[in-house]
Amino acid sequence: MEKAAGSFGQQANDLETASFDVLPAVGRKIHHLADRELMCWHSNLSVYRARHCHGNRCRKGGQPYSRGMALLLHRRHRFPPAVIQHAIWLYLRFTVSYRDVEELLAQRGLDTSYETVRRWVLKFGPLIARKLQQRRPRPSALWHLDEMVVRIAGRRMYLWRAIDHEGEILEMLVQRRRDRKAAVRLMRKLLRKQGLPKLLVTDKLGSYGAAFRQLGLRCPHQQGLRQNNRAENSHQVVRRRERKMQRFKSAASAQRFLSMHAVVYNTFNLQRHLVCRSTLRALRAEANACWQEAVAS
Repeated sequence: MEKAAGSFGQQANDLETASFDVLPAVGRKIHHLADRELMCWHSNLSVYRARHCHGNRCRKGGQPYSRGMALLLHRRHRFPPAVIQHAIWLYLRFTVSYRDVEELLAQRGLDTSYETVRRWVLKFGPLIARKLQQRRPRPSALWHLDEMVVRIAGRRMYLWRAIDHEGEILEMLVQRRRDRKAAVRLMRKLLRKQGLPKLLVTDKLGSYGAAFRQLGLRCPHQQGLRQNNRAENSHQVVRRRERKMQRFKSAASAQRFLSMHAVVYNTFNLQRHLVCRSTLRALRAEANACWQEAVAS
């Protein structure tokens, strides 16, 4: 038995410098062992879900995970969860690139790649954003709607955005057109998530009026060039990230990133120019505590 084990170990060492074409028998043996390990992993995962996940807490389709499942997602990663969560926080909180996050982590003695940071954001970012959104208070019923032009893969597209009168981002949607159908699609998502508004403020684009008539909304609707400055100024955050990312690569990636970024922006947008220093410290501590609860649950 020891001789056979030593022989297999020597073959595995030789495999590091040889291809599966040269050593087909060893390749098949290692693949067989890997398949057995993968089957065992899936079996353990199914048992864990059956024991620790109750009701709808582990359903597919955007439902929240339990605490055990969130911790299980960090398995088989080289770095601990605290490092992964800090890297995601840096990228979504500040106007930095993946390479900037790599440099910030390297300054602390953590040798990782920007591609690793990108995979962390794509894997854990949507889950953290959903948990942060669940902890947000209900926004105001005074809505400002506007659209902005974005250039994606050489094509002219429109980013439809909705905020409340305090600057809270309610919804954003990347669409190809600027017509009534696009406005109706945005309004339906808003009504489904936020309920009925008390006041709607837009610019003089005719698509908004046509969409309101189609949906049968009876709330007051104000239109004007300068009445919608709140929504116009809120585009600056997206423009800064767009320049840092050297424009979005596709509509799907833009929608995915902006959805995560909007929730993090709402959490840490403290409007520090309107409050005193003591209030700012309290609001900042509350925002950091909300983040810690979202990544720990």
